[in-house]
Amino acid sequence: HSVSRASPNLTFVPACLPPDPVEVEELQRFVSNSKRLFVMTGAGISTESGIPDYRSEGVGLYARTDRRPVQHAEFIRSASARQRYWARNFVGWPQFSSHQPNKAHLVLRDWEKLGKLHWLVTQNVDALHSKAGSQRMTELHGCTHRVFCLACGDRILRSELQEHFEALNPTWKAEAFGVAPDGDVFLTDEQVRNFQVPACRKCGGILKPDVTFFGDTVSQEKVSFVHQRLAESDSMLVAGSSMQVYSGYRFALAAREKKLPIAVLNIGPTRLDHFASLKLNSRCGELLPLIV
Repeated sequence: HSVSRASPNLTFVPACLPPDPVEVEELQRFVSNSKRLFVMTGAGISTESGIPDYRSEGVGLYARTDRRPVQHAEFIRSASARQRYWARNFVGWPQFSSHQPNKAHLVLRDWEKLGKLHWLVTQNVDALHSKAGSQRMTELHGCTHRVFCLACGDRILRSELQEHFEALNPTWKAEAFGVAPDGDVFLTDEQVRNFQVPACRKCGGILKPDVTFFGDTVSQEKVSFVHQRLAESDSMLVAGSSMQVYSGYRFALAAREKKLPIAVLNIGPTRLDHFASLKLNSRCGELLPLIV
């Protein structure tokens, strides 16, 4: 698991200045003073692995297209919405699942091994922290690499589902136009029309990725668990997130209530800027490896 020497993919990373030596020193002091660091990551930690985010200025999905992610209610209610989602996901999966962790993921994995990082919460569904080897971790919004049945709860790997898709759609072909943060691609309604979606093998129910879609909520059990890990921590670092989504933001509010020092590493403004102890505008993969 050595840190990859490959140069980062900056296609989806907003422009920013190199780390300021004074800022490096400030973050070093922050991390050195922490004994039980609680880390929350967002899409901005994975952009250097070639996965776009939603909100980054100029390069995020919202800035580049009028596309919006699938809504939970629509996926549950509409068979054609599920067909569209899975067709796009089927085309995008080989590329999306091949993304590898970057230096930032590996640094956080190393901090865990050293006993510095108490708990990691990621808002990402890309499995890159798992691939890096992080274990003391909660995937707040689930993970696209797992699929489950809404009726009976049976779980399968997304890679296994890909084989079912291929068997059901032997002659179906579609050319993809651009990839989205959650692994799907842009396809026309015409392309999607004949795509066949498998049902659950055990009960015939509806299959859904094990992720919290927009408009859905994170389970109370998971939220309570993360609050417990935060209660055991002595500081909080937010890396690569503007914290616009409340499901993650609530933990920053809880940290503020506990008067924990909070450091934010993100290119561009965040919801925490007015109460964070430290705000750094740098690439996660460039600044985090400088901290020992």
